[in-house]
Amino acid sequence: QAQVVESGGGTVPVGASLTISCVASVRTGTFGGWNFGWFRQAPGKEHEWVAAILYDGKGALYADSVQGRFNVSRDNIKNTMYLQMNGLLVEDTAVYYCNRVYWPRTPRDTWGPGTLVTVSS
Repeated sequence: QAQVVESGGGTVPVGASLTISCVASVRTGTFGGWNFGWFRQAPGKEHEWVAAILYDGKGALYADSVQGRFNVSRDNIKNTMYLQMNGLLVEDTAVYYCNRVYWPRTPRDTWGPGTLVTVSS
C-alpha cells in the first residue's frame, strides 16, 4: 500500500495550463520500483484513467482525451509524480487522483484525497 497526497489543483480558464503533483509516503528507495498513474473523477461519474508512467520514467501512456495536451513525469528522489496539463478544457474538470497501477490502467491501492481541477469557460 502506498499512501499518496495530491496537490496543486485550482480554478483556471479554458486554455490555461496547470501542473499538479502527487507525493507518496513510502519507504526510502521503493517509490522508484512502482509504476504510477493519474486518474480523474468528474461529478457523478466513475474514476477515469488519464495517464501512466513506468517506474523509471522512461515510458508513459495517455488516454485519447488528453493525448498531446497532458504530460506525466516523476522524480524518484523526491517520491513525486507530476501531471502537466496544457490547453485545459471544460471537460477536464474533475478531482484528480494518483495511484500505483498494474500497467497501465488498473489502480492498486485505496484512493488518496485527490485535488480538484476546475476549468471555467
